[in-house]
Amino acid sequence: MTLLETSKAARLTSDIIAGSVNTNPVVIRRIIGSLNKAGLVTTSAGIAGAVITRPAGEITLLDIYNAVNNNGQDELFAIHEKPNPACTVGRHIQSSLETAFHEAQKAMENQLASITLEQITQDVLSKTDGLK
Repeated sequence: MTLLETSKAARLTSDIIAGSVNTNPVVIRRIIGSLNKAGLVTTSAGIAGAVITRPAGEITLLDIYNAVNNNGQDELFAIHEKPNPACTVGRHIQSSLETAFHEAQKAMENQLASITLEQITQDVLSKTDGLK
């Protein structure tokens, strides 16, 4: 998203974005699809690349996280679903961990909600002498 924001004058292809992220373009296309579905970017049939749909100051890291993280359905922490009920620890570990993990998830989401794409972009640009 930061790369898209800093390159507004051009539509960046999944190949170009993948080069920056150092991953496969297929991974980028899947992520762009999720961002598109969430309304954070738009794509056009027959035209390579994506464009951010609203100002970077109006997009939070939580928006992006939710878009690429199954719209918030996947949690940060997973708990084994079938501990041994005959074990004292196994019988109670899920309920004990669920509260702690829920609080950690909420704290992370609150932090992500307080940071905008614009802030991240400005931070990246402050560390470079321009994009290369």
